[in-house]
Amino acid sequence: MLFDLLELLNDEPIMLFLLNIGLAGLGGALPPILERARRRGLENSLAEVLEGLSDSIGAGQGLQQAIMKVGESRNDLFGKLLSETLEVSAVTSFDAALADFALKTRSKQIQRVINLLSTAEENDAPLQEILFRMSMEYEKLNDLMNKRESELMGRAILIMMFIGVGLPGLIAFISGLFAPSTAGYDVEGVNSALAKYFGASAAVAVLVSGRMLGRMKDYLWLTPLWMFGSMLFFMMAYNAIV
Repeated sequence: MLFDLLELLNDEPIMLFLLNIGLAGLGGALPPILERARRRGLENSLAEVLEGLSDSIGAGQGLQQAIMKVGESRNDLFGKLLSETLEVSAVTSFDAALADFALKTRSKQIQRVINLLSTAEENDAPLQEILFRMSMEYEKLNDLMNKRESELMGRAILIMMFIGVGLPGLIAFISGLFAPSTAGYDVEGVNSALAKYFGASAAVAVLVSGRMLGRMKDYLWLTPLWMFGSMLFFMMAYNAIV
């Protein structure tokens, strides 16, 4: 299997080029993927945190004490950041610590909430009611965002799998049955051209999926590796059939 792969890469230099570029591209693709997962994890916890703050303030605690209680009760990243906020507030002002917390989350949602909380506290607004209402609103918002993203991700994966895997597999099966290497045709030349076509098609599928999800720049990093994978699957599937 390994020798077949090495021989294939030797016969198709473009595949070796795509593999090298694709592996290097993972270094650019992984950071935004991990950052998005981190940010969405915080945002999905936001409604629960706001509800906890509302309950604590309703029990007679101040905002700083409520944050301390919620931070201590959580073992996730949100709780860790809240605990760090209290540590920062010991050497600076509480408002400065909240602003620092908002920046560390790198989330526009959470930064907006912190700005609203600061404004509400300055104007002696009813924090318990405001926090409870925000928890309800952000729970609905993030549920809708997660549902929408899940639907779009399903469509994107379907497009990428059909064009990058399903179509090459189907053509490899047909070619293997009706145009085997013993048929006397220039099968290698045809297969090489088909592999390049499937590589280009896979690139289009990745870019369309990235555009659909609003992450075109992130998906550009994955394009060479997906092209290589589609070409490799076609060639290996054909060889397996014949």
